[in-house]
Amino acid sequence: MPTEPDWLDPRENRAWRAFLHAHHQIILRLRRQLLQDSGLTWADYEILAVLSEHPTGQMPAQELGALVQWEKSRLSHQIRRMQEQELIVREPNPADGRSAMICLLPAGRRAIEDAAPQHVRNVRRHFIDLFTPAELDTFAALNERVLRHLAEDPFPEESAPDEPALPH
Repeated sequence: MPTEPDWLDPRENRAWRAFLHAHHQIILRLRRQLLQDSGLTWADYEILAVLSEHPTGQMPAQELGALVQWEKSRLSHQIRRMQEQELIVREPNPADGRSAMICLLPAGRRAIEDAAPQHVRNVRRHFIDLFTPAELDTFAALNERVLRHLAEDPFPEESAPDEPALPH
């Protein structure tokens, strides 16, 4: 006989729903402001930021996809779109003929350098400045705990062959 779920109590439900709603609202706000201020989508910014932080401004597509945690098809579509805007270019990888290098173009570097200051101001305005330094430390520590837990608890698709996978 199935057991009753361990439902969230009011305090737990409040914390969970506030977290979800705040996360959703801040990302929505930052995405809209980024597009309005710079013409860049959130996805554009994410790719440009990763490439601009790399010493050479380029990296293998597979490494880029792993860093942004996107599926191969989503990354491919985004790269194609950004190539059309001449922000990045896809080139053969000299170290591995089966893969491509994604390279930041001068227009892409200018776009991220122009967008980043206002984006950071918006992050400060809607997040950082709302907390004391101690609260920021606590917030970071709590989220790092969640991330460690998730890293130690893989998705069923990542389970070992002898471990049963959950139905989809």
